[in-house]
Amino acid sequence: MSKAPSENLTTYKLVVVGDGGVGKSALTIQFFQRMFVEDYDPTIEDSYIQHTEIDGEWCILDVLDTAGQEEFSAMREQYMRKGDGFLMVYSVVDRASFNSIPSFYTQILRVKDRDNYPMLMVANKIDLVQQRKVTEDQGKELARSLRVPYIEASAKDPAVNVDLAFHALVRVIRQQPKELRQAPKPRRGKRKRCVIL
Repeated sequence: MSKAPSENLTTYKLVVVGDGGVGKSALTIQFFQRMFVEDYDPTIEDSYIQHTEIDGEWCILDVLDTAGQEEFSAMREQYMRKGDGFLMVYSVVDRASFNSIPSFYTQILRVKDRDNYPMLMVANKIDLVQQRKVTEDQGKELARSLRVPYIEASAKDPAVNVDLAFHALVRVIRQQPKELRQAPKPRRGKRKRCVIL
């Protein structure tokens, strides 16, 4: 395995969003620490950083695991501004969390002031086969309507598609033209500020 170069690496800020209890932290911890967290402990905000190689290219992943609870929704816009890409996670055993995905999608686009943005939809907890309430076809149909890639995953041991989800989001970001990754397009009707140096 080649060693990670220490300089000139691209940093990708990935933000994990979704309702409370869908397994956002479990997915993130499984990806970074290779362990499954059984107990549900609501997150306010956790950040993880790792050098990783994706498709032969080293990069830095800066992942923000966010609060799903409604009482923290005021923080959402703040972290949405920072993200280069978003994992929108729902639980296949919780239909309400599935129904919330379009509102996360809409909010991200509104905050970014874009018609599209790098996002990936993750159907988590597919190991709970007997309790499943949202089918794979329903997940794929929603992802198709939002024009985002779709992945089914489980953070439980043995983890299923956890690495794939994070890596796939980086691939979506890399497909974006570089200029689109930086500043959002100027809002219509607002004058640009002129800064004299």
